[in-house]
Amino acid sequence: MGEAMSEHLSTTMRIQRARLDLTQAGLAERAGVTRKSVNAIEAGHMVPSTILALKLAKVLGVTVEELFAIELRPD
Repeated sequence: MGEAMSEHLSTTMRIQRARLDLTQAGLAERAGVTRKSVNAIEAGHMVPSTILALKLAKVLGVTVEELFAIELRPD
């Protein structure tokens, strides 16, 4: 039998922030959220709402698909 897999959200947010020389706090301020929210999303502890994902992508100048992806991982 194959190994069970589950879906997880992966993000390039840290890379996109670095490209723009933005701190978590700077991104949070521009997107209208807390730094803790940005940290939680980057760490994989929080899945952003659709609205927040769109805001973050807009601030970072990328599409939502460039910023977030669904990743399959073993359980």
